[in-house]
Amino acid sequence: MGGHHIDVGQAPDAGFVVLADPGGNEMCVIEPRNSFLAGTGPLGEVTCDGTRDVGLFWRDALDWPLVWDEDEETAVQSPLGGTKISWGGPPVAPRLGRKRQRLDLVAADLGTEVDRLVSLGATRLTDLVDGVELADPDGNEFGLRAL
Repeated sequence: MGGHHIDVGQAPDAGFVVLADPGGNEMCVIEPRNSFLAGTGPLGEVTCDGTRDVGLFWRDALDWPLVWDEDEETAVQSPLGGTKISWGGPPVAPRLGRKRQRLDLVAADLGTEVDRLVSLGATRLTDLVDGVELADPDGNEFGLRAL
């Protein structure tokens, strides 16, 4: 399907294989016995570059439990299970333009939800035709749109 092996410094006996898709996006294929991925589906985790603070922000913004908080790395997961979203902690790569990963949220009451997210540490960036663009505490843009 166009993927290829890449080396990101993993040990030869690591319990995972690192691949890149045709666009150069990295992904790990992890053995099923990995306990961190228990309770997830085939897409076990989406890994983001970010600080512990941004992991705590998304915990509160999504109202999902923090399922990992160790050595500045954090992860959240829906209370219903499924894919985890994690942040790798420092050092955070320098920002060059917009991030490829983007979260978009929906809300019944945009004004109330914008106020709540700002109180959690988000920054309001701009109004959109159908919502608002904000940034999380690390400066990553995300959208908030009406249901």
